[in-house]
Amino acid sequence: MNNARTILPLIGREWFLLIPTTTSLAFLGGLRAETNGTVLALTLGLFVVLLGCSLNVVRHAEHLAARLGEPYGTLLLTFAVTIIEVMSISALMTHDGSETPLARDTVFAVVMILLNFMVGVSLLAGGWKYREQQFNLQGANAYLGVIIPLTVLSLILPSFTNTTSGPTLSGAQELFVASVSVGLYATFLGMQTVRHRGYFMLGETAVEERHPQSPLPTWLHTALLAAYLGPLVYLAEQLGEPMDKLLSLGNIPHALGGTLIALLVAAPEALGAVRAALANQLQRAMNIFMGSVLSTIGLTIPAMILLSRIRGNELALGLNDANAMLLALTLVVSLITFSSRRTNVLQGAVHLVLFGAYLLLIFQS
Repeated sequence: MNNARTILPLIGREWFLLIPTTTSLAFLGGLRAETNGTVLALTLGLFVVLLGCSLNVVRHAEHLAARLGEPYGTLLLTFAVTIIEVMSISALMTHDGSETPLARDTVFAVVMILLNFMVGVSLLAGGWKYREQQFNLQGANAYLGVIIPLTVLSLILPSFTNTTSGPTLSGAQELFVASVSVGLYATFLGMQTVRHRGYFMLGETAVEERHPQSPLPTWLHTALLAAYLGPLVYLAEQLGEPMDKLLSLGNIPHALGGTLIALLVAAPEALGAVRAALANQLQRAMNIFMGSVLSTIGLTIPAMILLSRIRGNELALGLNDANAMLLALTLVVSLITFSSRRTNVLQGAVHLVLFGAYLLLIFQS
């Protein structure tokens, strides 16, 4: 009787798991899109299923994160989303060539969504409700001190090197970028979790519980997180082919495809950051969006370089002039935004304007 009382509510909460499981079985059984209509339907359907899986992965990661406390909780969330990001971009690279660099566009879109849209909405919503919000300045400086050089080395420098033609790096240059990215990220984690944990907290609220206590044991949250992550990884690989067909059929800018995948990746963390800002916990929101940008540059780009080398593909990393300028402007504005200990609605509005410029450049560059 007690087991029934435990299992039935669990089934009610986790009913969505049946959808990705069934969809995965359908693809294993040979499901493919042949006509234009089925390509569109399959792409949209997969996008919705993957978004649902992503939200549930982060939901269980948040429960585990609440029990671990800061900054380990935010790190767990970041790693969960990084896995989703790497798997999604890996699927794109399977069907993508250097002529249509969806993988690079997706990474750039993730950075724009995190540093402009997510930061803008969080600061605007939090500032509107509380007028001003506080964060730990030392933590923000630590994040930006690593994000700025790694972003420039990964996404801007390849367009200016002469060793190779086009926005690419030579083998030695890719090895250098991948090595320093992973090395600096590991150094940052050591500082964040051991030597300078206080930089990423703000008073007592930084270690308090943010979510209602879950009745489920830790091991079950871990199992459910893995249960959602498995179909997500498999279905992300299946999304590459119909997405590529849809972009070609509709004569859609490939950068828009990267933006859609980036939205899929960033949506769960965006919701978490906005919720934290509305609860007047800007420090946690900053840990989420800054940590996500850092993991995208520090882990996802090295993973892309490794995958391209394994598959023998040329990896286009460098942005065109307009996007490189917008990225540089975003980094400068972010440095100004987080140069003091308080934020307000004006700073949020400026970041949203930059995100609007990014969307405009997708169609009119």
